[in-house]
Amino acid sequence: MKKIFFGVAIIAALMFTQTSNAQAKPKGKEWKVPAADAGKKMPSGVDAAAGKALWGTNCKSCHGVKGLGDGPKAEKIDISCGDFSSKEIQSKSDGELFYYTKVGRKPMPSYKEKLSDTEIWQLVAYMRTMKK
Repeated sequence: MKKIFFGVAIIAALMFTQTSNAQAKPKGKEWKVPAADAGKKMPSGVDAAAGKALWGTNCKSCHGVKGLGDGPKAEKIDISCGDFSSKEIQSKSDGELFYYTKVGRKPMPSYKEKLSDTEIWQLVAYMRTMKK
C-alpha cells in the first residue's frame, strides 16, 4: 500500500513541477518598444472573440490555453513564455502587446507576414480578457 501511495505522490509531484515550470524559467532580456509603437491605441470595436480563435491557432502552443505560459512547446523554450494574466503583462500598453506580436524576437516569432494588423489587434483584445 505504501508503494502505491508513494508512486501516486511522485506522479502528482511531477505533474505539478511540469505545470509550474513555465513560471519558474527566467525572463528573457528586456524588450524595448519604440515610443511611437508603444503609444498606439487599440481601435474601438475590436473583436476579442475573434482573437480567441486566433490565439488557439497561433499562440496557445507556447503561451497555453489560458495564457499562463504553459503550452506544450513552452518546455522546449529556455525562457518563460510569460503569464498573460499577470499584472506585469497586463500593465503593458496595447501598442506594446501589438508590437511584440507583430515584430517578434527569438524565440517569439513575428506575425507580420502571417496576420493582418486587424487580427493582431484582435489578439491584443483577447489578451486583455486574461486579466486576473
